[in-house]
Amino acid sequence: MTEKRLNFWQLWNMSFGFCGIQFGWGLQMANASAIFEHLGASAHDIPILWLAAPLTGLIVQPIIGSLSDNTWSRLGRRRPYFLVGAILSSIALILMPNSSSLWMAAGLLWLLDTSANVSMEPFRAFVGDLLPPDQRTRGYAMQSFFIGLGAVVAAALPWVLNHWFNVPGAGIEYIVPPTVKLSFYVGAAAFLGTVLWTIATTQEEPPEDMQAFQQQQQEQLGVSSTLREIRTALQDMPATMRQLAWVQCFSWLGMYCMFLYFPPAVARDIFGAVFESSPIYAEGIEWAGLCIATYNAVCFAFSFVLPRLAQATSRKTAHTICLCSGAAGLLSLLLIHNRYVLFLSMLGVGIAWAGLLAMPYAILIGALPPDRSGIYLGIFNFFIVVPEILASLGLGWVMEHWLHDDRLLAVSMGGVFMLIAALLVHRVEDVSLDRRVAKFTVVNNKNGGVVTSDTEVNEAESVLNVDSSSIATSDSVRSQHD
Repeated sequence: MTEKRLNFWQLWNMSFGFCGIQFGWGLQMANASAIFEHLGASAHDIPILWLAAPLTGLIVQPIIGSLSDNTWSRLGRRRPYFLVGAILSSIALILMPNSSSLWMAAGLLWLLDTSANVSMEPFRAFVGDLLPPDQRTRGYAMQSFFIGLGAVVAAALPWVLNHWFNVPGAGIEYIVPPTVKLSFYVGAAAFLGTVLWTIATTQEEPPEDMQAFQQQQQEQLGVSSTLREIRTALQDMPATMRQLAWVQCFSWLGMYCMFLYFPPAVARDIFGAVFESSPIYAEGIEWAGLCIATYNAVCFAFSFVLPRLAQATSRKTAHTICLCSGAAGLLSLLLIHNRYVLFLSMLGVGIAWAGLLAMPYAILIGALPPDRSGIYLGIFNFFIVVPEILASLGLGWVMEHWLHDDRLLAVSMGGVFMLIAALLVHRVEDVSLDRRVAKFTVVNNKNGGVVTSDTEVNEAESVLNVDSSSIATSDSVRSQHD
């Protein structure tokens, strides 16, 4: 597909659907554990109840990635998946806060996560499809902007409904507080509405050779073909992707600790709540929502700074700074007893969140074959969800026997994982950067040490004969010897 430079509003429109997707995720992150506790779950039950989130990502994203790589319809390549995922996610958001039992809530979490993954993975590949290489960091940063915006509103909404609109936030007569229910209804409308906006305002270019693409569809669509495609892609995985895998594992394990336990930790360890039905527990959960809104607001603001930071240093250095900031934020929670000081810790977490949502993908996309970016981005999700699955299966035992159900200690443990991830970043080869340096060198030598224009730098690519596909192929060959 032809890649054209897009203006600001085109970048805005193509990323706007991510705002609704993150609205749904934000509601889940801020309220799912509290909903489980309202329905009778203990601290060591929480990880296994969250198993839906990583497991559906493991199964759904690579399959959707492969299918969307080989799809063309009246709605285009990726947009049909945006629409289906948005409709099903909206249904799950309406039903989940009305759950009458713990396992009903867990089942609806499965539906929500599966459906959100159907929408989210093609959105990641959308950037590689529509933007030239020099705009992709900006494209992913725009996604981070909307991720931050959607999550800020979603996390703060129960507090806003309670304190500004007097919607009840707690009570013995409620299984799930009305503020949470109404927030989920708003989230359902936001999810569907923003995705429809992106579908209506952003066009996808058809394949240049439609006949060849249709032949590819016939050969590669179907469950067996999809599984075969995933297996082949795993065997040919670029070296950069293998190196980033370890960074992703530890980064997201750190955030997963926060997703699982931060709201109940604030309610119990900072506010001192004992019973889930007490007003102080509801107040603590709402305050945790404000904290989550704060770190997402930081992500929202830092998404403007991130491209400049990466340009001034490098993508690897920028990502290292982000991860170290997140580690400091999570570890500092052990020293905090005042609810207002929590906001200082959220500054570091927000910087890390902005980096996690943009920099790994900006580094990765240049190492991927353009015609297989969807499946590789789906496989890349393995390195987020596999450690989370292991945590879901094993962290409950650790909580019960080692941490004695100390939710705050579990959250702070995430800071250690982020520090490990920051150290691992320096092992990663950023092939897009190497490619740019090589092009600069060719032009510099050609002109006797003087680069006369950006055009000549770009023309040097033909001298080097390296495009994204050939780089990824050479990485695959090298990775077989790693």
